[in-house]
Amino acid sequence: MASYTTETVLDVQHWSDKLFSFRTTRSPGLRFENGQFIMVGLEADGRKIVRAYSVASANYEDQLEFYSIKVPDGPLTSRLQHIAPGSQLLVSAKPTGTLVLRDLRAGKRLFLLATGTGVAPFIGLVKDPETYERFAQVVLVRGGRTAADLKFGDAALAALRADPYLGELVRERLLDYPSVTREAHAHRGRVTNLLESGRVCEDLGISPLDTDSDRFMICGNMRMLADACRLLDARGLAVSPHIGVPGDYVFERAFVESLDAGLAPQESPA
Repeated sequence: MASYTTETVLDVQHWSDKLFSFRTTRSPGLRFENGQFIMVGLEADGRKIVRAYSVASANYEDQLEFYSIKVPDGPLTSRLQHIAPGSQLLVSAKPTGTLVLRDLRAGKRLFLLATGTGVAPFIGLVKDPETYERFAQVVLVRGGRTAADLKFGDAALAALRADPYLGELVRERLLDYPSVTREAHAHRGRVTNLLESGRVCEDLGISPLDTDSDRFMICGNMRMLADACRLLDARGLAVSPHIGVPGDYVFERAFVESLDAGLAPQESPA
């Protein structure tokens, strides 16, 4: 049984009627790698109700930040969306996950492919100086149904560009490519289609995909994950088979495996 600490909610931001983020205190003993996830939840009906949340804050920050969908009938998020500063949450002491830099082979350019709340682990990773030590350029390709779905990422990146320590490096080395599928936008289309067609590289003014030196991280809905893996496999890139073995690309396996097991990836009782 995983151990949990009780943390205090410090801030809640509702980005739309379907998306919100929240920050909590952080136990001094919690250690994690940027890109990992931990279980977060509440005590309800005499049991812990928890779900996996990627950590959107960097591992050097004093607070934890998470980004969530609102599921009206969800056992956890139907309650969690109503939290306010001062609320108490359970946070697991055991981080894990497959979106870690050490499981990527050396390369020159890193593509981060995200849809929806899948952008959360990448916000932590683009705050990590090691990301820019390992890659000369980082390209964040993030998709949503509407522009409202991109607001959390917009705000996080704006704050990072203005950061007195990392801002200059981020402005020079991080390229952002937001896209939507259901309304007019400069970049309209699915993340994988925009990447496969060459639109992403063309619009950003960068060289086409190079399988010898480009590396990829993927986090998002099941269809995007499957399509991105097929795209990369067809180009001869190799996935990291499991934690500790580097590959050309990684994706968050926990949610895929939970679906294969017939479980809901977003929420589960503990």
